[in-house]
Amino acid sequence: MLMIISPAKSLDFESKSPITKVSQPVFETEANRIASELRNYSESELAKLMKISTNLSTLNRERFLRWTEKPAKKDIKQAILAFTGEVFRGLQANTFTENDFDFAQNHLRILSGMYGVLSPLDGIQPYRLEMGTKLKMDDSKHLYDFWGDKIRKQLEKDNGADKTIINLASNEYFKSIQAKHIDAKIITPVFKDLNKGELKVVTVYAKNARGQMVNFILKNRIEKPEDIKAFDVNGYEYADRLSDDNTWTFVRS
Repeated sequence: MLMIISPAKSLDFESKSPITKVSQPVFETEANRIASELRNYSESELAKLMKISTNLSTLNRERFLRWTEKPAKKDIKQAILAFTGEVFRGLQANTFTENDFDFAQNHLRILSGMYGVLSPLDGIQPYRLEMGTKLKMDDSKHLYDFWGDKIRKQLEKDNGADKTIINLASNEYFKSIQAKHIDAKIITPVFKDLNKGELKVVTVYAKNARGQMVNFILKNRIEKPEDIKAFDVNGYEYADRLSDDNTWTFVRS
């Protein structure tokens, strides 16, 4: 069983990692090519391409200019600890034991516009690049084009004989795995809260719950999808009546 999540826009490269193990991204060569291309963009061009503010475009241009093909250990950080968005706040990787990290390394993948697919302990350089970015590389018109079937094939390889994917990624990143062609059963947990008398997906809560579910699966060493239905963190409960074979709904009132 393999879980997939999206990366975050916010990063933390200042805090010390609680683990020294670092692995190498499988698509580091491709990431270097992307960085090399983006290094040619001016601040205003990056702002337009990435749809970000001037301050953010300045920051990210500096990142791409500092990018190196063979970074020193001090310039990288494990992906699961470098990202700090709402999903990662729910995931709470800073509380992991070494065995938790080892289990995560085998059962969790982080999709990335820059790196394609990341294992939790892959050392990454600071970057920001959404999967939906219309970056032209060679004959590719956008990053979905650039990555093609590489992400799908890598997930199939990492998943091995199990062939079950727990999709906890956003729609933007889920699109990159070519779900219609992937050799795996995909289960997508959905988190809904009672809001003004109606059950709705509240984005900030749902993102945090995705991270909490990853934490729940990892801490409990869950390898059978059916056992995920026991997820009860922060008041969520599995709702059979609102679920089907591929979409499992968890509600909180």
